[in-house]
Amino acid sequence: MLRPIPMRLTLLAVLTLTGCSVGPTYHPPAPITAARWYAPLPHAGSSAELGLWWQQFDDPVLSALITDAEHDSPTLAQALARIAQARASLTTSEAASYPSVSASAQTTRSKSVSSFFSGMQTASSLAVDAVWELDLFGANRRGREAAVARVQARAADWHDARVSLAAEVADNYMNLRACEALVAVYRQDLTSRQDSARLTQLKTDNGFSSRADTALTSASAAEAATRLTAQQAECDLNIKALVALTGQAEPALRSQLASHIGQLPRLPGSGVTSVPAQLLNQRPDLAVAERDLAAASADIGAAEAKRYPSISLSGSVGLSAVSFGGMSTKGNTWSFGPTLNLPLFDGGKSRANVADTQARYDEALANYQQRARTAVKEVEQALVKLDSASTREGSARAAAQGYQVFFNASEARLKTGSGSLLDAEEARHNLLHSQASLVNIQRERLAAWISLYKAMGGGWTQTASEPESIANRHL
Repeated sequence: MLRPIPMRLTLLAVLTLTGCSVGPTYHPPAPITAARWYAPLPHAGSSAELGLWWQQFDDPVLSALITDAEHDSPTLAQALARIAQARASLTTSEAASYPSVSASAQTTRSKSVSSFFSGMQTASSLAVDAVWELDLFGANRRGREAAVARVQARAADWHDARVSLAAEVADNYMNLRACEALVAVYRQDLTSRQDSARLTQLKTDNGFSSRADTALTSASAAEAATRLTAQQAECDLNIKALVALTGQAEPALRSQLASHIGQLPRLPGSGVTSVPAQLLNQRPDLAVAERDLAAASADIGAAEAKRYPSISLSGSVGLSAVSFGGMSTKGNTWSFGPTLNLPLFDGGKSRANVADTQARYDEALANYQQRARTAVKEVEQALVKLDSASTREGSARAAAQGYQVFFNASEARLKTGSGSLLDAEEARHNLLHSQASLVNIQRERLAAWISLYKAMGGGWTQTASEPESIANRHL
């Protein structure tokens, strides 16, 4: 005859099984990048701290605008809210590993009437119930792993949003300064054309020039005025964009911007030292993809564990008291025992859940690999654009200087009567085009630096500490 297994042995066997976790053990994917860059490195790759990127531009207005944008950014506020949501989910996952304890208290008063007796009856009870589902196959542990990874992913999202915000502010600021520089060029051009139109009108009035010359110079001045007005409107649009990004009132922002009108920030002197494989530690968006991948891996284990048996331990302790007709009775009760749940048939639901989590993992892995390739591509493209703009800037400056000399000579000949008005207008057109081209190339070079800043992760690293406002005790 079989004897019942003692309860303590049952519990010992159950607790031994709780160290088991089903599902895959997560390992970060190996980098799929090259060992070196194939685009020219600026300044021979001299080292610099990307975290000090904006200070290298030596423009306090730019740094102040980025700080203002970070302090009043709906995008960053949304990222912080997502961190809070992930933390709440983590707390929920952790709670599943602990017993659930509840208490109840009840008092009822009733009247009983019969042929034998009648009277008021008072019944009171107090009970404490506890239920603990043992984590036999690691479902709770896998759930916590996934929750922790998602908290880390949302924290990296915050950093990614911060990098993108700084780059957007800087890009609009560079556009504004380049726009103001073009306004200065166009204003000088308009003044020159208006002077030519006035002198030509005097010559025509005194019979030294034809009315066709007057019409040509007047049309040229009108064209310059149109160009200047359009450029000024473009600058206003850039200011509107900065108002939206920084949250400042427009009058205060215009006052802040007034100190460096038309001055493009000087180019920083830093370079790129990390190789493509190291880039994976410098981009928060790649950290997001990797942490999402880790969470997807843990989800597989959690789904797999639900296909196995589960055991819950439940217990209850209660006190009761009944008072009737001047008499009272008291008592207490307790109970304890395990409950075994065997999933026998669910129509393939649990198997489908595992397949679904596996497919989500495959999707997350493909997303990570694609982002890794995109990261290297963005750095390579930024380096190529930076090298191209740096090379063209010298030629553009030489062209502007040469056309300036030629225009000055053409204008001098025209004033002495030995030059041609058409030649002078052509020289003026070439000078204007070369000056605008120089400003645009300088703007391209700054834009390439901003693209490089963003492509390199903005100075963020996976070991960088988070600001106190998003510090997480679970990480």
